[in-house]
Amino acid sequence: MGKLIEQLVDISGEQNVLQNEPMKRHTTFRIGGPCDIFIKPGSIEEIRQIIEVVKENKVPYYVVGNGSNLLVSDDGYRGVIINLFNNFSDITVEGNTITASAGALLGKIGYTALKNSLTGFEFATGIPGTLGGAVVMNAGAYGGEMKDVLSEVTVLTKEGELLTLKADELELGYRTSIIAKKDYIVLEGKIQLKPGEPDKIKAVIDDLAFRRRDKQPLEYPSAGSTFKRPKDNFAGKLIMDAGLRGYTSGGAMVSDKHCGFVINKGDATCEDVIKLTDHVKEEVKNQFGIELELEVKKLI
Repeated sequence: MGKLIEQLVDISGEQNVLQNEPMKRHTTFRIGGPCDIFIKPGSIEEIRQIIEVVKENKVPYYVVGNGSNLLVSDDGYRGVIINLFNNFSDITVEGNTITASAGALLGKIGYTALKNSLTGFEFATGIPGTLGGAVVMNAGAYGGEMKDVLSEVTVLTKEGELLTLKADELELGYRTSIIAKKDYIVLEGKIQLKPGEPDKIKAVIDDLAFRRRDKQPLEYPSAGSTFKRPKDNFAGKLIMDAGLRGYTSGGAMVSDKHCGFVINKGDATCEDVIKLTDHVKEEVKNQFGIELELEVKKLI
């Protein structure tokens, strides 16, 4: 690892290369052991160089944003975590188009839209993730989805090639995209919005924020909605109807405020969450014949 660390420091600077970094510091679940190397690139060229060097050294790597949809092993990660959040979050506006780097928080993009009197992104402003993750999973809420506003996305392929994909090439569906299917890395996205009235835009943002606070357990660490929505049903309702409201496993708990959320109520481990979600899936399958699928990504 010594040679690899030297190479990564040459690319991104010593202050941006951390060793044995606890991943609980970088996930909204506040769960996860140490990774071998944690690096924070600041440009597309740095990302390309990092991946090239990591591959040359035959070391595994994984790309993360702010860790809002991620469950990391208690043992951590043996390899390199490439973090596209801290130093890779530029946002620019030109006319009705917002261009954002992969690590830009959706909330910051939303308030940039508000500041520039642009409407259409209100639905995403309260989603606690970054643009990159939102594009990969076609994030959505309150009737809106990323597919409604994206015009194009720049990605890096596994072969190191830069591609710019138009909206109709992204194959955006429910929590999926061609980016997820082909394991591309999102670098940048263009969001096409419409002129609007700031007061009305802010009113919608405030209303959705109130609804989130009212219905979701935002006071606890979590990874957001834990399960994907089953066809013609809702995961939270199925879990509640199965009698699992407030069910716990160690420090992990099915929220009694919204059963679609698994929360870290205090020092939960990855093992706690996995035991809990396995039990929830088993109970829902036994009682209703419906297979729940995790929306949260596992790095274990």
